[in-house]
Amino acid sequence: MSFSKAFSPALRELRILCSQSGQASAGTRQFIISKYPVIKQHNPDLPVLIREATGTPARVFARFGAYFTFAWYTTDVNPALWQPEHGLEKHVELDNLSSTEVETRVAQLLS
Repeated sequence: MSFSKAFSPALRELRILCSQSGQASAGTRQFIISKYPVIKQHNPDLPVLIREATGTPARVFARFGAYFTFAWYTTDVNPALWQPEHGLEKHVELDNLSSTEVETRVAQLLS
């Protein structure tokens, strides 16, 4: 999969977790530096969340297909009554991988 094109509209969120200084997350940090601008260029409305915390194992989560349904049993159109229907969430571990291997794993996750 190429990161130089738009992802499937079924993808709702991409979340990347890693350690900001740990050696096991070095490949993930390099992936973020090199691919984040390209991903956002081709998917400007896709939330791409990057969470760094010391000691956090490197991994990426992809959330697909979340949508909202309305609680039809009421006549009130209050947005607080919309009920989330959670989609599918998948993740892969990225610890101790090179930037190229991280790219491959993320591509597999999104395909």
